[in-house]
Amino acid sequence: MTRFRILLCTLLAAAGMVSAGHVSAADPFNKVSDEVNQKLVKLFGSGGFRGIANYGTGIVVSPDGYILTSATQMLDTSELIVHLYDGRRVKAVLIVSEPELDVALVKIKVEGKKIDEPTDLDLPYFDIAAAAKQPLAVPGDWVLSFANIFEIAMRDEPVSVQRGVVAAYAKLHGRRGIFDFPYNGDVYVVDAITNNPGAGGGALTDRKGRLLGLVGREIKNTLTETWLNYAIPIGAKVDIKDGDKTVTISIPEFTAKAMKGQYKPVNRAKEVVGAGGYHGIVFVPNVLERTPPYVESVYPGSPAAKAGLKPDDLVSFIDGEPVYSIKTFHEFLRRTRPGAVVRFEVRRGEGLQTVELKLEEYPKGVPLPPMPPAPKQ
Repeated sequence: MTRFRILLCTLLAAAGMVSAGHVSAADPFNKVSDEVNQKLVKLFGSGGFRGIANYGTGIVVSPDGYILTSATQMLDTSELIVHLYDGRRVKAVLIVSEPELDVALVKIKVEGKKIDEPTDLDLPYFDIAAAAKQPLAVPGDWVLSFANIFEIAMRDEPVSVQRGVVAAYAKLHGRRGIFDFPYNGDVYVVDAITNNPGAGGGALTDRKGRLLGLVGREIKNTLTETWLNYAIPIGAKVDIKDGDKTVTISIPEFTAKAMKGQYKPVNRAKEVVGAGGYHGIVFVPNVLERTPPYVESVYPGSPAAKAGLKPDDLVSFIDGEPVYSIKTFHEFLRRTRPGAVVRFEVRRGEGLQTVELKLEEYPKGVPLPPMPPAPKQ
């Protein structure tokens, strides 16, 4: 009789005739998914062209509207929009970001309130400090990943949820394009395809909905040349060179200080500027905070000259990464080496052209790229 009942229930379930209350394997995730979704937001900002996503995900970390997310180019806008779980569409501003933790803090703007004033939003949220005190997940643990991948969710639509297993807990060795990824601490490597466009800033939880980590962005493993599905543990710490000293910063510490307006971006002004690879481009005078990288001239016989770059060309992308200014161009190229081949997307007139440059050693007499200015305090 027991076998008969099991077979009958199996057949009824397959036919869609067993009520949700009897499908015990699915029940826990329905409730957890709903609860976690209430603590997540969909973010919309800059991008939306040449494969650069203008959307992402964020984790609500306070009832008055502070949001933890990935440090991406999407946040580089004065028109940052947040969609809450209940369908509300609100504006937000970037408070501060820390690239070497790959995290940023955003705050919802409430009309009539200053950005540092308490609000009456009373949102469901994750307690970051409490989450960081939980035991780490280990390989073999079941996990759930929540993120607005492919911009599937809008307004009150729930973000996507995927189930997987922690495959490994290891150091991150990743890159975007030819550039090493800033964060190089420990990560959860997940055996589900979690890191698609829009995933950055999503939540990795256990089966009970307890926060384990922040879902990362799309990057490649530099050791295997394969795309990596990973999340940064919520208690992650990294050592960052701050001028002449090294400081240790964790995600909970960053979040707590940033919410109080006390987090200051690490001063990287004293970093040694490596020559990087020589390209031979001379840009227009860098007179603004974000002077666009227009080519003024190129050195004869240089990689830029060989690639056919011309005056008035605008360098828009380097290996798929957007270049907003002469300053960001130099920041990108300082991380390259002679012999590397880089792909530029160049706007010439009304069209975009792709050119490839093989970087060389800096010739004698050619000035090195300028030292970046110290960040404003």
